[in-house]
Amino acid sequence: MSLSRRCALLGASALILSACVAGGRFETDYQPLSPEVSRGWRLAEVQIDVPRSLTVSEARTLLPEADIVWREDPLGDRYAQVGTIMQAAVLRGAQGLRGSRPVVISVTVTRFHALTLEAEQSNFDWGVHNIDFVAQVTDARTGEVLVPATKIRAETPAWSGTRMREARRNGITQKSMISDHVAATVAGWLGTGPDNRGNFSRMGN
Repeated sequence: MSLSRRCALLGASALILSACVAGGRFETDYQPLSPEVSRGWRLAEVQIDVPRSLTVSEARTLLPEADIVWREDPLGDRYAQVGTIMQAAVLRGAQGLRGSRPVVISVTVTRFHALTLEAEQSNFDWGVHNIDFVAQVTDARTGEVLVPATKIRAETPAWSGTRMREARRNGITQKSMISDHVAATVAGWLGTGPDNRGNFSRMGN
């Protein structure tokens, strides 16, 4: 059944209708680096910046309007929580760098929009984890810029309803899904892992 038909059939529900309206096209996209270049690098440090200028929402709605939407950790400093998640994911994604030249990967988060618990618990298969950031590579010794600031989109379908409840019983969480995807995206960008670029259409934000 087409997306427009499904939305029409569910038009009586304002919440679901808002999700349908917010449907769109999403992608994982980056300019992959040449393995010939990156194979000479060794990871010295990962630096993560989550600018305080990014907006945060704690609204208990399906589609809050904000740059950062994150609910799995207890209520607190969402910037720090996002930074911790991204630090671990980028570190994992860059583990394939085993050359001799030490490098620093600097990442600035521009969007980290996961599902609210209300969206995850809805009995409707929809949702997107929007993780976007800018990455740069510099020489750890000299500070020379080896790769200038590069936009990377790491957007991936989220799970909700029955599918996510079953996933949680098996130890899968929003955090693990996002972390795995960001790590795979970083590895693909660095040329040390499979190229996971692609796009998809889905209801979500």
